[in-house]
Amino acid sequence: MAKDRFAPDFDPDCGDTALTCGRQDIVIGRWQGPRELLRATGPDWLVRGHRTRQLALACAGSSTVESWLAAEPHSADALVLRAATETARAFNLAIAAGRGVPIDRQRIDTAALSCLKAADAYPDDPTPWISLISVARLYPSGVRRQELARWWDELHQRDPYSVEGHLQVLHYYSSRWHGTHGLMYDFARDAAGVAPPGCPLPVLVQYARVEEFRYALDAARGQHAAMGLGQHWSNDGAVSDVRRTWERWIMGRAGNGIAPGELRDVNHLAHAACQAGAQDIAAALFRMLGRRATRAPWAYTGDPEKQFVKWRKEVGVRG
Repeated sequence: MAKDRFAPDFDPDCGDTALTCGRQDIVIGRWQGPRELLRATGPDWLVRGHRTRQLALACAGSSTVESWLAAEPHSADALVLRAATETARAFNLAIAAGRGVPIDRQRIDTAALSCLKAADAYPDDPTPWISLISVARLYPSGVRRQELARWWDELHQRDPYSVEGHLQVLHYYSSRWHGTHGLMYDFARDAAGVAPPGCPLPVLVQYARVEEFRYALDAARGQHAAMGLGQHWSNDGAVSDVRRTWERWIMGRAGNGIAPGELRDVNHLAHAACQAGAQDIAAALFRMLGRRATRAPWAYTGDPEKQFVKWRKEVGVRG
């Protein structure tokens, strides 16, 4: 029956119901919800980072965070959220302008200064440094290597195994921004190489493969569906990478639970396993995921819902 048809759940909050309530407060202009949420989150950096980024996306089109700061100008949580919000606003401008079109440098500087102010206000929190490294991408020529290295050191001291922090550096080093495929893969593999068992950093290699694919699609501008990409996901190196990430990350984890902040990472490995023909790994990951899905990276290779449903069925996961 139609009502029994499997459908993935693309909840943007990844199942974090407290975050969903906080975001709903922002929609109606209340800042008290985000304040209570961030206060209750405390120094759990994975959860705090995920919640801050999602709250910032909601705040970007409103004045809620400014209202919070007007009421509590010295709130460290408010300053961290404002930094993430200014970062989201700057990226929204860049997306609206289109690839390769620079945006007002003053807007980028404003976001960067907000990040530095937040870092001063909450010295232990890695989140402002993640935001700052993200903002660095928007400068037309990037930032000085020493500057990026200093910011990275600050982040690494606070949260050495942050996937989101590593991911922002990976994007910066990619060919789509200020680096090359080689530099990006070297960074991903170096990070994966020092990660302890059960740490998700090996999945950076799968993020790098998605990044390379997106760059190739942009370069091909859709011509013949980017001829030459046929083996991108399924060459021997790609298959080995999937199995290596599975063994070092998933096999080293305790339990099958997936935190909201990890959901996108697991989806990236599941997508890579499907594309690489590693059906055993893909099936195990789909069973871990259940209905929980993220639009990226499925959206880069087709309709995300159809992709998720098709691959799940193909690897033999039912119900």
